[in-house]
Amino acid sequence: MKTAVLTQNKQIEYKDYDMPTMQPDSVLVRVAASGICGSDIPRFLHNGVHFYPIVLGHEFSGEVVEVGSDVTRVKVGDRVSGAPLLPCMKCADCQKGNYSLCKNYSFIGSRQQGSNAEYIAIPEGNAVVFDSSISYERGAMFEPSTVALHGVLQCDYRGGGSVAILGGGTIGIFTLQWARLLGAKSVAVFDISPERLALAKRMGADATFDTREAGFLEAAKEFSQGGFDYVFETAGVIPTMKMAYTLAGNKAHLCFIGTPHAELSFTPAEWENMNRKEFRLTGSWMSYSAPFPGREWTMTAEYYADGRLKFDEAFIGARYPMERAQEAFMLFETPGAVTGKILLMNEPYFSQAVKND
Repeated sequence: MKTAVLTQNKQIEYKDYDMPTMQPDSVLVRVAASGICGSDIPRFLHNGVHFYPIVLGHEFSGEVVEVGSDVTRVKVGDRVSGAPLLPCMKCADCQKGNYSLCKNYSFIGSRQQGSNAEYIAIPEGNAVVFDSSISYERGAMFEPSTVALHGVLQCDYRGGGSVAILGGGTIGIFTLQWARLLGAKSVAVFDISPERLALAKRMGADATFDTREAGFLEAAKEFSQGGFDYVFETAGVIPTMKMAYTLAGNKAHLCFIGTPHAELSFTPAEWENMNRKEFRLTGSWMSYSAPFPGREWTMTAEYYADGRLKFDEAFIGARYPMERAQEAFMLFETPGAVTGKILLMNEPYFSQAVKND
């Protein structure tokens, strides 16, 4: 098969590669679309991989073309999205259903070969079947949706409160939607991009705030009547992580979904916000629950199929044929150059998607 292989830092070669090895519980997926995740960027740009050569890619969808002898649920012809975590299923955390916390896990596209290829073999349990009405592009974006929903559930979320989403990227917009679907009284989105803020409005935000504008904090506090009940940080950058402490109301719930890549510190006055407001702060890691891979995945498939979970073309920054993976990844060398998800697509799915665009 043809595969986009990261052979060294900043160097992807599109070349022949061995077909995946099938196991009795495996399903072989012909990859239609594979998204470039923010976590792939340091792997490509900054030697952030576990080994070379490696095939990146863990946000993917495709068509099942072969099933192992022990497979009973998935059949040839099914459209599937792939859950990339491979937990050991034996440790104490796995036994409790906390698969994201497994210490002995593997991960597709990071610790083993990924989806930037023509084919990938995955365990049947990692194949999330979705309705034929859902496009492969949407199927490749199941994983960001599940990350968002996991964060919402991790925050002990209850409907009826005011919600702040810090960061209007893909995960932020999915967090907005899940907060809405699960009963938010009001949702506000904060970002520096007018395009992302416009998307947030289209996707149901009651208010948007450009954090570059003077007075946005005062306007946000007025909107929330003094502070938000729930604050979800999805950008993983220092300003928004500190902003979360400021926007939180008394007895609020804060969840850091974004992953920072720089040292984070708080002044005593900033930290005192947590003491005085008595808010609860938690983190969120990946997107899994019991039974594996969890309701985050089954709800995404269900809510997409019946139209409750919306998709906007602005989610997609660009589509590239898989053979141009090097060009697609080099876009990220310029900070801020990429808006929206970059999808790598194999033929004939790429030509069909461009035709329908």
